[in-house]
Amino acid sequence: MFRSVAELVELAESNQVKIAEIMIRQEIEVAGISREEVIAKMDTNLTIMEQAVERGLKGVQSHTGLTGGDAVLLQNYLKSGKALSGHILLDAVSKAVATNEVNAAMGIICATPTAGSAGVVPGTLFAIKEKLNPTRQEMIDFLFTSAAFGFVVANNASISGAAGGCQAEVGSASGMAAAAIVELAGGSPQQAAEAMAITLKNMLGLVCDPVAGLVEVPCVKRNAMGASNAITAADMALAGITSRIPCDEVIHAMFLIGQAMPSSLRETAEGGLAATPTGRRLEQEIFGDNTTFKLKDLIVS
Repeated sequence: MFRSVAELVELAESNQVKIAEIMIRQEIEVAGISREEVIAKMDTNLTIMEQAVERGLKGVQSHTGLTGGDAVLLQNYLKSGKALSGHILLDAVSKAVATNEVNAAMGIICATPTAGSAGVVPGTLFAIKEKLNPTRQEMIDFLFTSAAFGFVVANNASISGAAGGCQAEVGSASGMAAAAIVELAGGSPQQAAEAMAITLKNMLGLVCDPVAGLVEVPCVKRNAMGASNAITAADMALAGITSRIPCDEVIHAMFLIGQAMPSSLRETAEGGLAATPTGRRLEQEIFGDNTTFKLKDLIVS
């Protein structure tokens, strides 16, 4: 069992295995099921992610009309040859957006680590797939690696926007993805930890301020930024760049920042973008005067 990133890295290095393998072994021990069952469950998650991306790239629209269709616009722009960002980066962004647009449209997604941040991990995975050509098992391992780092965050800080702001959701997802990208690309366990730290450092303090309390605005576009952040941090780590602040200390800093955040910036739709004139107008158009119902029943993470 591991609780910190340092312990996770040490276990992987001492056993001369990937971080994904450490997470698989822990799942076998904790869940009391066979390796085959553990891998089969993650394979199912991977399939759900694939289906969500495919559906989102065909174009979906949320019931409120606040989100939808942006993943298609990004893919069309990418195909135009006019994109300023690199192909992999923008492809990851479009697939992260696709996943979250499906979530907003009440489709089936796999929370990684939450529904509101579900686009980053699959978005990056299916984008770098074209370059690295991983096997199905390697893609499954990617998810186990991201899960290992998410496990540490969940047990030492938070993956809930209501508890720690969006840094805990999209921030955590971005760090999880960055670490998994590094391992899939052949980086070391320590480099994966560096990527996680670099990613999180750049998302500290990110507030959770969903307009009308719905996981749409700005959540979908924040997944786009989380995906691009993850890929950039992974490249930095693979280049040999390290974080001056150890990963576990960055995670603890995120926890303390989340604790210091006022409740208005932690998923209550009482501050930030949700409190702007346009944010309030959209809330009124969607819910009218029934805001009590909205806050109680429709804020999800």
